[in-house]
Amino acid sequence: MESSEMTGTLFIVGTPIGNLGDMSPRAVETLREVDLIAAEDTRTAAMLLEKFGITGAKILPNHKFNEGNAAYGFVQDLLQGKSIALVTDAGMPCVSDPGYLLVEAAVAAGVPVTAVPGPCAAVTAVAVSGFNALSFAFYGFLPRSAGDIRKVLRRVEKEYSPLSVFYESPNRITDTVELVEEVLPDFRVCVCNDLTKKFERIYRGTPEQVLEQLKSNPNASKGEYVLLLERSKTEQKEETAKLSPEALLVDRMVKDGVSAKEAVALLTAEKVLPKRELYDAALRLRELL
Repeated sequence: MESSEMTGTLFIVGTPIGNLGDMSPRAVETLREVDLIAAEDTRTAAMLLEKFGITGAKILPNHKFNEGNAAYGFVQDLLQGKSIALVTDAGMPCVSDPGYLLVEAAVAAGVPVTAVPGPCAAVTAVAVSGFNALSFAFYGFLPRSAGDIRKVLRRVEKEYSPLSVFYESPNRITDTVELVEEVLPDFRVCVCNDLTKKFERIYRGTPEQVLEQLKSNPNASKGEYVLLLERSKTEQKEETAKLSPEALLVDRMVKDGVSAKEAVALLTAEKVLPKRELYDAALRLRELL
């Protein structure tokens, strides 16, 4: 396993979120060759390694209850030249899962950190939602109390991005969608259950429609959930109408990391404003800059 001359390398390794066929050859090779594996659950990691015929690996725990203390020991191993793979139970480490404290410590110690990309439930859900994903806000897991969830949803109502993504417990998903119906009745909803697994199911519609679908499914309280909320097109257009052509261009340039010319093309394709009007605004911006 390649590493720097003086230290080892920390590999952030993505693992399947449900379908073992999504395990990449590079991830298997990395787990086979590193000196240590830092795992959210050592038993889950051991079963994964067994599935791919990886034997003799040294697996140590790195979960939310010990990662602060464990990071020091792992960094010492890295500084001594050992390579470490960081894995969680499923998906990409550090994304609503343990790992960032180890990465932070490794970076501070000057240790090389690299990723072996793999599945991520949030990104997978965005891809299959059918919602506009030029930008989105990811919040991780929702709070537990209804009052706190309402506060988050009210923030979503005014969020910069029209698309917001959450993880939610199967035991609370129905109650949460009820709160969405109460606070954001005009939003579009997509609820993804057990993505990539045999019984994957995706619910789409208004909050009321999705709530009805969930209540009609006797197995709705099983599996893992991703909740996506998209602001209604009408509200998006109303917000856009309040902005000047120059503001629209700057907004798109910053949001999507594109040039003024590219922003003009994107906004023209979306029929936000006529191309000539946007082009003239781009010229005015250039004069200001």
